[in-house]
Amino acid sequence: METENKGEQRKTNEFFKFSGDWGKQSKALKVKYPKLTEEDVKFESGREVDLFKRLETKLHKDRGEVIGILKANYQATL
Repeated sequence: METENKGEQRKTNEFFKFSGDWGKQSKALKVKYPKLTEEDVKFESGREVDLFKRLETKLHKDRGEVIGILKANYQATL
């Protein structure tokens, strides 16, 4: 069962694409989660996995939850 969950996490991460204005989205994330720093939300193309890991650690969430937060945050900033 646990192995299936890890596969699902990889699939979720593989298909998640950042879109929109990351500067605006990162500011909204820092407002919603004040413990996030500029370094925590730093986006570098090709290093998205590092961003996920920082957010997972700082927010004490798993990858799926972080993706859900990012998707909701994106919708809120439209």
